[in-house]
Amino acid sequence: MSGLRAFRGELLSVGTDPREDAAAVRHEADGMLVVEKGIVIARGPFEEISPRFPDVPVETLPGVVVPGFIDAHVHYPQMDRIAAHGEQLLDWLDRHIFPAEKAFVERAHADALSEAFFTELLRNGTTSALVFPTVHEHSVDALFEAALARGMRLISGKVLMDLGPEGLRDTPASGRAESEALIRRWRGRGRLGYALTPRFALTSSDAQLADAGQFLAAHPDALMHTHLAENVHECAAVAERFPMAADYLDVYDRFGLVTDRSVFAHGIHLSERSCARLAESGAGIAVCPSSNLFLGSGHFDFGQADRHKLKLGLGTDIGAGTTFSMLHTAGLAYQAALAREDRLDPFRALHLATAGSARLLGIADKVGALEVGQEADFVVLDCAATPLLARRTRGASLAERLFALQILADDRSVARTYVMGESAWQRTL
Repeated sequence: MSGLRAFRGELLSVGTDPREDAAAVRHEADGMLVVEKGIVIARGPFEEISPRFPDVPVETLPGVVVPGFIDAHVHYPQMDRIAAHGEQLLDWLDRHIFPAEKAFVERAHADALSEAFFTELLRNGTTSALVFPTVHEHSVDALFEAALARGMRLISGKVLMDLGPEGLRDTPASGRAESEALIRRWRGRGRLGYALTPRFALTSSDAQLADAGQFLAAHPDALMHTHLAENVHECAAVAERFPMAADYLDVYDRFGLVTDRSVFAHGIHLSERSCARLAESGAGIAVCPSSNLFLGSGHFDFGQADRHKLKLGLGTDIGAGTTFSMLHTAGLAYQAALAREDRLDPFRALHLATAGSARLLGIADKVGALEVGQEADFVVLDCAATPLLARRTRGASLAERLFALQILADDRSVARTYVMGESAWQRTL
């Protein structure tokens, strides 16, 4: 039994959509998780699992243990512009974000922000993420190096934007060459994955979008990560530039960018045709309720998405998003759904923040549910992290405790974060 580790505590995961699977919620009030070389090899009630591993040391975890959160859409270069006042999307990019991203011309700046970014992720219980860097090739190198050092599962790729502002502009040729160099340099290392990353339709020429489609076809192990139908002004600008396209999604489709490996952030202004095409292709949406509210963009239509059975995950979208906490983002998703008279069950919200995001990113076999064979990324949640939270959850049911965490919690509710069965962050009092 040498090299094995065991953890005892209240275990909770939602590996499938609870609306479709009556057995989706897996809960052991007194559970045991056994880990070998970072992989879960046993899970179940303590009284059933412990006799099989009599000589394995057991660490007791005080709190509710859930899979590590998976952020399906976040911008690490924007974290220093979180809470930037006063604009909707397009003006906010020009005024706040593009100037901040120009600083990434310096590799040292990218290194420093990468370290700060991963610290924030782990403090909030996020162990995997799909991340936007900048147009600079070394912004990806810095991010991947920091993720590799921490053993985290991370997907990213150089931003393509040959129509970007001065200082944030590549060319179709340089964008392709740098993307090819990055995927050669990082493919197969640690828990890293590559994502083709055109910023959005307005910042790439037709030539670059066409080349992006060729890149995606040439690299079947890569994701495609971009923005879609986030803001009404953005949608209008896209319609004006691409008058022959049926809708915003059709712009990407015409260049071969709509596949089962495509992750589109936002999607809050989608036509029925777009939803049908997303479902047909297997592409999905990273729902970002915090940033949608902050930029005045609107609320995601869960009812429409569910009618079309769209693949969904959850993203913080820092820095338009205002919290790194995927717990709190799940609570905001509930509020966004209710604004359209839809109800988001707290177990489904947890699913979206874990296994749902994992499915969207094509890593559901690796993370998201703490099942046997998966990587042992998990978080210990403290239901008594604040006096109000402790009062609200005292004597409450599991569903009530989980919902209270989603509505009232922040980073203080994360007591510990584990990556591949090893402690990666622990709250200090």
